[in-house]
Amino acid sequence: MREWRCAAAAGLWLTLWLPPLRTVLEANMAAHMAVQFSLLIFAGLLLARPLRRFESQWLADADWLGIAGLALVVLTTSFWMLPRMLDRALDEPLDDFAKFLSLALLAGVPLGLSWHRMPGLGRAFVWANFIPKLGAIGGLYLAAPTRLCAYYRLDQQVAAGWTLIALAAALALASLAVALAGWPGTFLPEPGGGCRVAGEHRCA
Repeated sequence: MREWRCAAAAGLWLTLWLPPLRTVLEANMAAHMAVQFSLLIFAGLLLARPLRRFESQWLADADWLGIAGLALVVLTTSFWMLPRMLDRALDEPLDDFAKFLSLALLAGVPLGLSWHRMPGLGRAFVWANFIPKLGAIGGLYLAAPTRLCAYYRLDQQVAAGWTLIALAAALALASLAVALAGWPGTFLPEPGGGCRVAGEHRCA
């Protein structure tokens, strides 16, 4: 199972890196941010479970309640959503490679490792902050009177804004449905039937 996840993560990462899919996604601002970013993070998520067995004890203890890991996820995703960084990723090969690596290894992997260390209330807090932030970024793209990215037209910027708002609305509705249905407060599969919190194993 671990080998399958590693192969799937590597295959997805390479598929996103190579043309023609990369060219298609990066030609459109909305697809670049909503699709390519999400798939790169998902590739990192696939790696999280195989990497868990190599995680050192001090690192697990340092990621108390998943706070450090999820903070890294927020910082990484926010960084690459800046218009200037979108431009640099398209213009500078080194920055582009950093985008591909960081979204997988500094967003996807920490998300997979840290999510189950965080209590349900903390997860709800993360969602409650992430969804409005996503919508606010979309609103900023819509409200900007000029192009924010040199490589994307104004109509693509508007489309990206509406896409982020629609994504935020869909996540809000999904969260509401989960809350009303009383399902477990997690959107990620439990790794190995349990989770490790502050250096100890806790089984579901």
